[in-house]
Amino acid sequence: MARGGGNRSRLLLVILLVTALFFVTLDLRGVSLTKGSRSVAQTVLAPVQRTVSTIFSPVGRFFGDVKNFGKTNAELKQVLAANKLLKSRLAANSDTKGQLTQLKAVLDLAGRGNFKVAAARVIARGSASSFSQTLTIDAGSSSSIRSGMTVISQNGLVGVVKSTTTSTSIVLLMSDPSFKVGVRIARSQSVGVLSGLGSTIYSLVLLDPSGTIKTGDILLTNGSEGNKPFVPGVPVGVVVGADNSTASLTQTATVNSYANLNDLGVVSVVLSAPTTAPSKPLLPTPNPIVTVYVTPTPVAVPTPTPSVTPSKKK
Repeated sequence: MARGGGNRSRLLLVILLVTALFFVTLDLRGVSLTKGSRSVAQTVLAPVQRTVSTIFSPVGRFFGDVKNFGKTNAELKQVLAANKLLKSRLAANSDTKGQLTQLKAVLDLAGRGNFKVAAARVIARGSASSFSQTLTIDAGSSSSIRSGMTVISQNGLVGVVKSTTTSTSIVLLMSDPSFKVGVRIARSQSVGVLSGLGSTIYSLVLLDPSGTIKTGDILLTNGSEGNKPFVPGVPVGVVVGADNSTASLTQTATVNSYANLNDLGVVSVVLSAPTTAPSKPLLPTPNPIVTVYVTPTPVAVPTPTPSVTPSKKK
């Protein structure tokens, strides 16, 4: 029975199609059709049109979506590439801004000391040939830099030039265990030797038997003959712990350096300097402290209402 019903449905569909084609043919040959006939044809064809549209419209949408997917994918790749470029430019701008800030500060320190300097960027850390604590800068002999010159940052002493090429230099950092520099205490002008310990802490040995070391004492470079390897008056560090034991023949102290050797982006090599120390210590310029004044809002105090005591009648 099911097969018979299916055959009748197919037969009915064929009859409807033939009827529709018949009316269309008559209409094309100019045979006048009544409005009723057109209405009947439209009524007959409408289910067929809806069926065909329902069957084939998803196929059309699929091919349209495939075409649009390719276009959207290309646009997405363009957006991602543009976003990556913007991120790289933002990083470069931030790096440049940081370097300019350090350069301005180190040139300010050099200007106060009357130093002639060559500025350079730090391009590498560590030495490939040894385990010493060094850094490589992008300026060398072509910039008049020579071995044995003082290297400073915005906050003070960094180290000394160890070797040079035409366009680069290797700087031995003051934190290296082999590094030693003559220093003087700004307060008492007593002289001592500062040694690197391979970390952020340094050791000071006072050479003046009658001198004293106090916590908070400021250390400056004492200077070398001919300003090599060290020019005078460069900030070195501050005493954070002093050993004034009478049992020891020499006084020692623990020192923190002014320069943070781990965040150096720009340094300067001192090409020439006065033979005498600056008249004023070249202490790093502290960051300005912003003071905020708060004016309290006056609070209205209610005035008490006087109480009235009734008088007694006599």
